[in-house]
Amino acid sequence: MENRVLERYKNLKTLVIDRKEQFDRLINFMENETTWLTAPASTKYHLCKEGGLLEHSVNVAETMLKIKDAIAPHITDESCVIVALLHDLGKTGMPGNPQYLVNEPTDRQKQYGYPASTPYRFNTDLTYLSVPVRSIYLALQYISLEEEEVQAIVYHDGQYVEDNRSCATHEVPLTLLLQYADSWSGFVIEK
Repeated sequence: MENRVLERYKNLKTLVIDRKEQFDRLINFMENETTWLTAPASTKYHLCKEGGLLEHSVNVAETMLKIKDAIAPHITDESCVIVALLHDLGKTGMPGNPQYLVNEPTDRQKQYGYPASTPYRFNTDLTYLSVPVRSIYLALQYISLEEEEVQAIVYHDGQYVEDNRSCATHEVPLTLLLQYADSWSGFVIEK
């Protein structure tokens, strides 16, 4: 993984002060018991590479902080960092059972010297949970989250997910910031 991403990540972690002890326990779990540091951000789209999930999460956090400073300075840096780093935590899967697996070429692809159709595939051995729900499930074992933070994580995909329709027009500012920072990162920064 790129040292620059790790340095940016380290700097973001210093912005969590009020819940530092809980956050540090969560980060220890994420870094040592999940694929947080090595998972791709997707199976075939943005940052579909080793360490892509961390890079994406760092991009989202930094983008969110910039937007927040311009239009919502009353929101804490801590909340922004927490929701940005945790919004896709569910993509790590479960300890010892990652969500994304390296995709192997089929016999036919091997026969003709082609690579696998996508670099990664979903692990079908996991109990199905949406990424945001798994993110909340994993995080709440280590850190307390405010109601607004839960909404931001659960509905961070905004209009791109049909299940989010129930939240439409009820988003709190933190949710809107995360939605935009996530989209900006995925569609502009990581293009």
